[in-house]
Amino acid sequence: MKIALDPHMFRFTPLLELPRLVAELGFEWIELSPRNDVLPFFNHPRIDDATVRRFRAELDAAGVGIASVLPLYRWSGPDEDDRQAAVRYWKRAVQITADLGVDVMVSEFNGRPEAPGRSEGQFWRSMEELLPIFEREGITLKLEPHPDDFIEDGHAAVDMVRGINSPNVQFLYCTPHTFHMGDDAPGIIRHAGDLLTHVHLADTFNHTASSGLRYIVNPPGSPARVHQHLDIGQGEVDWDEFFVSLKDNGFDGILVSCVFAWEDRARESTANMRDKIDEYLRKYW
Repeated sequence: MKIALDPHMFRFTPLLELPRLVAELGFEWIELSPRNDVLPFFNHPRIDDATVRRFRAELDAAGVGIASVLPLYRWSGPDEDDRQAAVRYWKRAVQITADLGVDVMVSEFNGRPEAPGRSEGQFWRSMEELLPIFEREGITLKLEPHPDDFIEDGHAAVDMVRGINSPNVQFLYCTPHTFHMGDDAPGIIRHAGDLLTHVHLADTFNHTASSGLRYIVNPPGSPARVHQHLDIGQGEVDWDEFFVSLKDNGFDGILVSCVFAWEDRARESTANMRDKIDEYLRKYW
């Protein structure tokens, strides 16, 4: 099992200084999530081959590895120009990942909930072009449902991943999306079985609680999806239930500390997350 840090709260740290910082924070693995100088959100990668080589050298010097690379592109459109651009961006991101010596990428379906049919069609169109590239490069892609995507339900996302029918595509469970995925962690984990190889760890409040008034979003009836990425214990995810289900499923993949909420106390939050993850692993593994 690998325990990795998503360093989003430290994304303004110069890239070549990031490995040393992550090591100082008590992690041996990084999930390389979007940052403007490497893989910006929804745009072409910005890093060149020379910087990839320098970054890899700094990783080696710090004793830190890249567990996974996380790009986000509109490969499910539904706009066709956006989809074609996303496929181009994906191809460069795959090359960067391979050059870093990494064999795992994670992402979302990245379509639109108001156009699920069109988004799914565009997703399959992109997958037909990209899946052979993942397979050729020996990269495994882990996909997650996301709030405000054309697939939000956890069970439906597992079925979608299974339907891709490739050993190079697996399922990612994101705990801060628990209440948007159907609030059924045990059932989704069982349904995924050995497809579940990657987990994002952060806490969140249950937006459906208190008659849907845990949050109040204006105007009433807004389709906005609201969730958080908090430290474990600050929200309403049932962590004992989650880790028991994960253990019972035989999980031995990648766990990622994935908190975004506390840039003003990022070091404290990260240390707390490392302690909490270790605590639950000692308790149930």
